[in-house]
Amino acid sequence: MQKNPNVLVFMTDQQRGDSVYDARILMPNTRKLMQDGLAFTESYCPAPHCCPSRASFFTGQYPTQHGVWNNVCVQNTLSRRLNPETELFSHQLKKQGYQQFFAGKWHVCYDTGPEDHGFEELYVTCNKESKNDPTNRSMSPSWEIYKNIPTESRDRYEGEILRPGYPNYIHYGVTENPFNDEDVVDSALVKLKTLRESDTPWMMYIGTLGPHDPYFVPQAFLDLYENVEVELSDIHYDSMDKKPVYNKKIKTLFDQLSIDEKKQAIKHYWAFCTYEDHLIGLVIDELKCHDNFDDTLILLVSDHGDYNGEHGLWCKGLPAYKGAYHIPTIAHWPNGISDPGRTITDLISLADIAPTLLDIVDCKMTQPIVGKSLLPYFYNQQKQPLHPFLHTQTNGNEIYGIQRSVFNKEWKLVFNTFDNDELYDLKNDPNELNNLIDEESSLPIIETLYKELWKFAKETNDTIINPYILVGLAKFGPAIL
Repeated sequence: MQKNPNVLVFMTDQQRGDSVYDARILMPNTRKLMQDGLAFTESYCPAPHCCPSRASFFTGQYPTQHGVWNNVCVQNTLSRRLNPETELFSHQLKKQGYQQFFAGKWHVCYDTGPEDHGFEELYVTCNKESKNDPTNRSMSPSWEIYKNIPTESRDRYEGEILRPGYPNYIHYGVTENPFNDEDVVDSALVKLKTLRESDTPWMMYIGTLGPHDPYFVPQAFLDLYENVEVELSDIHYDSMDKKPVYNKKIKTLFDQLSIDEKKQAIKHYWAFCTYEDHLIGLVIDELKCHDNFDDTLILLVSDHGDYNGEHGLWCKGLPAYKGAYHIPTIAHWPNGISDPGRTITDLISLADIAPTLLDIVDCKMTQPIVGKSLLPYFYNQQKQPLHPFLHTQTNGNEIYGIQRSVFNKEWKLVFNTFDNDELYDLKNDPNELNNLIDEESSLPIIETLYKELWKFAKETNDTIINPYILVGLAKFGPAIL
């Protein structure tokens, strides 16, 4: 019997954390893993974008530490690479004798790819520049795409967002192999078949691109929701009173959609989640053919969430609401999880995955990290919450703006250097509709949260401490520490 467990990571792209708990969304394979494993209901990513969150997943660090802030492929990127000294958990697993395989979306660094970090590459997308990956070029548009775009006014198609002078954007539709996710999973299945009787431990990462926008899904999965009713609630009709102007600007774009179109978009997103669950099922079926299935850790996560119509918003980005940060995190490991079927309601971070995987094989990262091992939860031995507060860091995606937030289960503070700050009473206003930042009575809690924000900034060597009058705009500055 091999010493260490096999590890299978399946990371979706832009999947909401509540998708795996919403009974309206058909996800039988995911829920079976939850019933026989461990589900973390309050799991969050550190940044509202693929690249920084994926870098945090692999390193246990936050953007101020690993150096990846936004899409590394776009022409106006702030950062194309990980900091040179940055280590991924795969470096340590390789030292422990693991075979490692990578299928799907990389999108961590433009200078290096999975093969540079200890992985054998299968079907990889968003790979390093030298691989000449077409998915990179599509993320970095040139003036060529604007040559033949008509600018005259016309009627809007169903699900379309009209933007004069820009390429067409249709928010949802039908396609049979969205983002080539089937090809990604097929490449993983071919390799897994060769590992059925392997005596050497292996780690495989599978990264699909669904249920990322635009929500184009196979017709068969959309048909499953034909008679399902979608109800919009107060959170979908946020007035954006006292909210950042950027949030309102994005909301105005999507307000072109009728109520029925918004409901159709939500259905397409649900169908996309069901499709991803189908792909997960194919992988599980293969793993059950392996001799050591019970000693294989299956980990299901996503890089970030999706607003999915909440606050009138879609996709992800600078608006700091829960929908974009809340992610699913599910662990299944028959020989390694005590009392399976538990749900954990403590706050955890995507950055906790790297130290967890290394804790399992009794080694550590060589660099300072924010993440903490979840292994005590696996053994049902964690007595205190791992993180009293969680933090987020972003300097924006393709639209830039420095933003930091800090939250627990009661309060959230969002420091928007470019616009209004935000304060939400999460116990009484879980939908984050009422911004209390200007309420005089809120000053004590604002000060407390700023202390936590600056404490974390100091621990992670954040550079937002410039005191110059045009940039030192926090309600309480770093000296409150």
